Amino acid sequence: MADIQAFRDEIARRAAGGPDGPTAGELAARLGVRTAVLLEGLSDLAAVEALAARRGRDLAAEGVCVVSMGGAMNVARYAGLLGPPGLGLRLVGLCDAREQPFFDRGLARAGASHRDVFVCGADLEDEFIRALGTDRVEEVVSAEGDLRAWQTFLRQPAQHGRPRQQQLRRFLGTKKGRKIRYGHLLVEALDDARVPAPLEDLFASL
Repeated sequence: MADIQAFRDEIARRAAGGPDGPTAGELAARLGVRTAVLLEGLSDLAAVEALAARRGRDLAAEGVCVVSMGGAMNVARYAGLLGPPGLGLRLVGLCDAREQPFFDRGLARAGASHRDVFVCGADLEDEFIRALGTDRVEEVVSAEGDLRAWQTFLRQPAQHGRPRQQQLRRFLGTKKGRKIRYGHLLVEALDDARVPAPLEDLFASL
């Protein structure tokens, strides 16, 4: 039986320049996909999937496919494949403020609405740190076994005198895979009432 990952893989193959074919459309119809959520990367995907699981929502069963595009510069290609010029799905997005112009241009080129793009400040990790507070994020870092790495990071000359929030945000991006892992962990640490507004608004739109 086809699953949502097979659909993601097919879209990624086509976005990378693979030949067009009926497979993506067939999979979308078989899975009942009606909405695609365009995300910049895998850490955002981890956070969205973690929040969906926490709330007991099966997005795939709801006809929603969450897609990691491998960078905001790919939004025009994905919007063209998934939106009005391609499969005709409703497009929803989550992005950082500095990447919003890529989303605006890409969605405009695909003839899609801009109203369903939800914008973080610096990035989603920064939204989590502000929602949780730096002390709570450091507790998560310690519980995950990264305390020594965090203390070593803080001793770097470049980190001296920087605000704790900026230090934490930078730390999460210093090792491959760390942002993805913490995308899940920081969602789990949130109180229900403290979910960052862009993420909360994204879920309310689905």
